[in-house]
Amino acid sequence: MWNDLIITVNGEAVLLDPQGVAFLPAHGVLVVADMHFEKGTSYAPSGQLLPPYDSRATLLKLVEVVGRHRPAKVIALGDSFHDSEAGGRLGPEERSMLEALARVADLLWIAGNHDPKAPGWLGGERAEEVTLGGLTLRHEPDLALKLGEVAGHLHPCATVTKWGRRVRRRCFLSDGLRLVLPSFGAYTGGLDVREAPIMRLFTGPFHAYMLGQRRVYAVPQMQSA
Repeated sequence: MWNDLIITVNGEAVLLDPQGVAFLPAHGVLVVADMHFEKGTSYAPSGQLLPPYDSRATLLKLVEVVGRHRPAKVIALGDSFHDSEAGGRLGPEERSMLEALARVADLLWIAGNHDPKAPGWLGGERAEEVTLGGLTLRHEPDLALKLGEVAGHLHPCATVTKWGRRVRRRCFLSDGLRLVLPSFGAYTGGLDVREAPIMRLFTGPFHAYMLGQRRVYAVPQMQSA
């Protein structure tokens, strides 16, 4: 059993999924950020030989959440591909998985800093940002407060200590006015929520919502610097 958490962002209900995606029930839209397909193979030229299975693992997880929520549309918030050549390195099985996704939901690819131009063979729409009701979906958060902004880019992670054990997890961030999604890619790292690029986004208290095995956990309210 998956235990999702529902919050409100600028008046819109947003369901936070433990796998790290957001579902917008009023619009039938699933939102995913920073998949970074083919990050593993990007290191090969420098001699760092990572197992080249990150794209497949990421896509399998995406297929699972799409099957669970059954959205009409999937919106990827940029950095879906790790670099401009990543689309060409994607294997035939992974391409087939993307094609299968396009048959069950419309796809919209937001431009990211790693992939300002999606591969030409990739189906779906492309945009710099998109507005849905009270929400504006883009890749990188704007330092100036944009009500209803939903973004990725920062790969937020939070750490809690309980019973002498420290646990670090990817997380969503929100103050009710904007939302930052965790990275979804198998090989993506994370930026601690106390780091300046995250703290300066919020002018007041905000919450981190940490990803657990089967549920999302709200961390006690934090105060921006």
